[in-house]
Amino acid sequence: MLSNSRTRAAGHVPKAPFYKTVGAEAEVFRAAARRGLSVLLKGPTGSGKTRFLEAMAHELGRGLVTVAGHEDLTSADLVGRYLLKGGETVWVDGLLTRAVRTGAICCLDEVVEARQDTIVVIHPLTDHRRELPVDRLGTSLRAAPGFQLVISCNPGY
Repeated sequence: MLSNSRTRAAGHVPKAPFYKTVGAEAEVFRAAARRGLSVLLKGPTGSGKTRFLEAMAHELGRGLVTVAGHEDLTSADLVGRYLLKGGETVWVDGLLTRAVRTGAICCLDEVVEARQDTIVVIHPLTDHRRELPVDRLGTSLRAAPGFQLVISCNPGY
């Protein structure tokens, strides 16, 4: 879901999500965002990881795409797939691809729950290439300015 991409019609600006910093986390996140660096957020359930990301996405004026990691998550869920629509076969971007194309922040929440063959697609996004391979289209997408990958997990992984 692109939570910050709502149309800001008639001067309506969504209210900033409340988040109270407890250290330098906001400053560190801003620095990573400026450089396009990926971030790992680790903390117990209910510690504010999601709220922090909502607040940072709002502050930075970026969309926020959240993908819940689970054992049935496939690379097609992240990247995209061909679907039949009205008798035609059309390509539909996955959530990660949408974030890469639009320069949004993409949070892979509890991605450690996903199968290894699924999360391998994120590797080229996390290094200097900042690219997402889209094998089914025979291409690789360069991350749009502003794209940032965030991995979140609970302690113990």
